[in-house]
Amino acid sequence: MPTGGSTRGTTLVWGDYGIRLRDHDRRISASQLKIADATIRQRLRGMKYRLYHRVCANIGVYTSGNDQRMGKGKGSFDYWAARVAVSKVIFELKGEVHEQVVRDAMRLAGNKLPGNYEFVRKGDPPVMGITKVGEGMSEDLLRRPRLGSEVPPPNLQDIASRMPATTPA
Repeated sequence: MPTGGSTRGTTLVWGDYGIRLRDHDRRISASQLKIADATIRQRLRGMKYRLYHRVCANIGVYTSGNDQRMGKGKGSFDYWAARVAVSKVIFELKGEVHEQVVRDAMRLAGNKLPGNYEFVRKGDPPVMGITKVGEGMSEDLLRRPRLGSEVPPPNLQDIASRMPATTPA
């Protein structure tokens, strides 16, 4: 059973506060990331802080018009985008700023981005999929096969006796 895979990139590394994606995989364009960055900087203008970007728009998106028929090539370059997996940290912030001010700035930035986001602090537990690891939940526990989910093998003789014959006897 897939659980969402990895805890990598779900905790803060450099900063004290951050914003983490709660939705499943999203494609965020470079312009959306830039707008969110500008929103955070505008809200925290005049304060001493350092903002870290944890995702990079490194995937080119190419489109062709709706009136084009199938085939005829790839299309022209449209914009840069980043694929962000579930529960990845997007931005981190470190500095001498009150937590409520940072929380408000991250909320405003999350409103500019597609998907749902949550505010995280330094020391918050890692996340696997959408499940927080810690307090009784471990990575091994989430990766184990589920108990009681075994399906008994089908009884082929019983099924064959209930099905009508397709060839004359």
